[in-house]
Amino acid sequence: MIGIGIIGAGHFGAVHARAITEVEGLEIVAVCREDQQQAEVFAREYGGKAYSDWQVLLEDPDVDAVVIATPHHLHKEIALGAARAGKHILLEKPMAPSVADCDEIAHAVSEAGVQFMVGHVMHFALPCLMAKEIIRSGAIGLPAVGTSGMIKLWMEGNRRPWHLHRETGGGMLMTAGIHALDRLVWLMGQDVVGVSAMMGSHFHQQQADDTALIGLRFSDGAIGQVQSIGYRDGGSSFAMDLVCERGALRIDFSSGLWLGRNGTFEKIPDSLEPEWMHRAVVREWEAMCTAILDQAAPPVSADDARQILAIIEAAYRANDERAEVEIAYDR
Repeated sequence: MIGIGIIGAGHFGAVHARAITEVEGLEIVAVCREDQQQAEVFAREYGGKAYSDWQVLLEDPDVDAVVIATPHHLHKEIALGAARAGKHILLEKPMAPSVADCDEIAHAVSEAGVQFMVGHVMHFALPCLMAKEIIRSGAIGLPAVGTSGMIKLWMEGNRRPWHLHRETGGGMLMTAGIHALDRLVWLMGQDVVGVSAMMGSHFHQQQADDTALIGLRFSDGAIGQVQSIGYRDGGSSFAMDLVCERGALRIDFSSGLWLGRNGTFEKIPDSLEPEWMHRAVVREWEAMCTAILDQAAPPVSADDARQILAIIEAAYRANDERAEVEIAYDR
């Protein structure tokens, strides 16, 4: 049995807890939240010992692996501590607020020899998995143009002051729009080499963005666009379109996956499941469990997650400079 410690036993920590309880071979043995009383409430519901200090949790010999679901600016310090303690790590997205922080984390987990995965949940959502398989099959050729959006209410009940400032990893793009970005980059299947962007705070009084339109240029010549919009009032949309060489794919989380050919879209059967987010997080933990037991590479690597941060950093710069920013890779 793999003992799991939840660092960040709050809103999304509970999402992970519910998923962990469904995966054979995993057991919640410790949970951590700054407020000891709230940590104990969480532990009574999901199991494990309650801690108010993550460093003390890392000393618990029953903890084999941790999930880090804390505010973004705390990711690096905790991930470095977990790696030094020899714990396997599932780190919630974003990997960290900067590429430099990502590089420190990647070096630490490599040196420690622990399994490490970043929780980019779109890699485990059923419509996205089915779309990836269709692309891999070659049935509709390679993606040439992609659009991906996350349009939703920004000021949800779980927003905190740190969400409103870029230096703490806040903003709509880093918090929620990152899903639309990651999904597009993963399904397009090529490195992003150029980024243009227009962004700002259009609906709220905050330092970090609530709106971004990002243009992507891929290494194979394909192009893409990401919409990240956190409205004050509106209607949610989490759709994307991939136009490939011989057909198109549309992902709509209200209906599933659609295949476009001969001028019309037809729905792919069984491409949407109830509680899709929960099922995706369960798959995430199944993959993490397999990586730990088999010493196999997790599906979402440090390099994958670092590229997303490199794109976001380039988008900030592109917006400031009003110019396309190139991304170079040292591989």
